[in-house]
Amino acid sequence: MKLDIILSGVGGQGILSIAAIIGEAALEEKLHIKQAEVHGMSQRGGDVQSNLRISSEPIRSDLIARGGADLILSLEPMEALRYLPYLSDTGWIVTNAAPFVNIPNYPQVDDLLADLKRLPRVILLDVDALAKENNVPRAANVVLLGAASPILGIGIEKIEDGIRRFFGRKGDDVVAMNLKALTCGREAAEHIMRKHL
Repeated sequence: MKLDIILSGVGGQGILSIAAIIGEAALEEKLHIKQAEVHGMSQRGGDVQSNLRISSEPIRSDLIARGGADLILSLEPMEALRYLPYLSDTGWIVTNAAPFVNIPNYPQVDDLLADLKRLPRVILLDVDALAKENNVPRAANVVLLGAASPILGIGIEKIEDGIRRFFGRKGDDVVAMNLKALTCGREAAEHIMRKHL
């Protein structure tokens, strides 16, 4: 098993929480993981990118080469497209459709979404809206993780356990909210993926 993930978004969106939960789940599956340092401005509003590598074999480097990513997981559509050169020919993009407009020359949103829709393996969801509709507005990042979960190759129970461990200190209500968010994202992604098969 080998999975190379580029996580991207904007500081404050919860990208690092997603990485931590996936890492917890991978360790529970007895897999090897390496995560590169966060690149970019991790404070609120700056772009954030990290490499997360998971494998059943030892991993030598924590960086993903161009054309080597199996998954781009992004909480922001422009950030998903920014890392497109790193995606493998068979890789997936799982991204939020809702933009985080943090620069004055932000591209036209319709153009970004059209570019994403032209790609062969994309799960494009407005995770912000989906989180609000399901009364989990503070867990949009975990909705995105749920959308990526069918691609991760890690048992959903292990991801749920990762959520319990990561959010456990914040109380049962926060854990329950994030488990619900995971399920919402997974169900939405499975619906989209059926169209690709």
